[in-house]
Amino acid sequence: MYKNLVGRAVLASAAACFFLSPAFSQTTQPARAPLKIGFVYVTPVTDAGWVRQHEEGRKAVEAALGDKVKTTYVENVAEGADAERVIRDLAQQGNQLIFTPSFGYMEPTLKVAKDFPDVKFESITGYKTAPNVATANARYYEGRYLAGIAAGRMTRTNVAGYVAGFPIPEVLQGINAFTLGMRSVNPNAKVHVVWLNEWFDPPKERDAAMALFNQNADVVAFHTGSTAVMSAAQERGKMAIAYHSDMRKIAPDAQLVAVTHQWGGYYTQRARAVLDGSWKSGNLWGGVKEGMIRVGDFGTKVPKAVQDEVLARQKDIATGKLQPFRATAADVRDNEGRTVIAKGAQLSDEQILKMNWLVEGVQGRVTR
Repeated sequence: MYKNLVGRAVLASAAACFFLSPAFSQTTQPARAPLKIGFVYVTPVTDAGWVRQHEEGRKAVEAALGDKVKTTYVENVAEGADAERVIRDLAQQGNQLIFTPSFGYMEPTLKVAKDFPDVKFESITGYKTAPNVATANARYYEGRYLAGIAAGRMTRTNVAGYVAGFPIPEVLQGINAFTLGMRSVNPNAKVHVVWLNEWFDPPKERDAAMALFNQNADVVAFHTGSTAVMSAAQERGKMAIAYHSDMRKIAPDAQLVAVTHQWGGYYTQRARAVLDGSWKSGNLWGGVKEGMIRVGDFGTKVPKAVQDEVLARQKDIATGKLQPFRATAADVRDNEGRTVIAKGAQLSDEQILKMNWLVEGVQGRVTR
């Protein structure tokens, strides 16, 4: 009887040690499911452009967080009803963080977010927030100003072209900053604008660029979604400013410089915040200083002196020494002669976000 009791005690003690051992605890703890993250893209994923940069951001999240996350994307989603359907599907599929990087996705995102309060949404380029909807955008105009400096130094005709999607404040900021940068080094420079009322239409983008070249422009910039303007510049032996991505593969001889958007850091930061429970709604507007906008990837035709000048001004923007919408030497006027920035003044963020004018030197009108 005593031996049996001792034997049972030994067995019980051994079993307890087994069940309480760290090795056993680690192997039996249920693995935490990865954070499911969805992305919605307004155009197909191409080799370069707006969507390509967000796709690079998605890949950066995977590289940084590994098996802690599982990402997916849906491409070529039209703004409006299609966007709402896709965003809702992603939420129903269990995605806990959804990025919607297009201005026209803002309202559909807000509508779906009301029905999925436990899902976090990031409206990229939107401006309306909710408890589970944050917004973020980049100060693209900072890069545009720097590209304007390069264009002002390189033009021979003193005429630049600008292929633009829609006359919303973000696009107007870019046109105006580009023109101010160009005229800061070349006061005689003019910028001709063609409005497409499309974000992504490669044939129309190409035709617009060709029309601008026919109007004596020898360098073009653009705010659209494809690489068509770069291809047109390459074909015509002209110069162009790459936007969103480095486009030297498409236009190796035409590219002067690229204004690139860097989303990987922001996307990774926001995913980490969901994982550690610190995510909060907010509104970030980051630029050169935050690493969200970068100018570089100079073409082979750009002299080192011009490259150095542009990079020096980029450092000035990062430190706050240079502000594209600050009037230093004289009043800044719009192209109808009205003072829009008085000498010594600087536009506030609120004024920049509501911009509805074109600066002196721009040949075109704000058409809505």
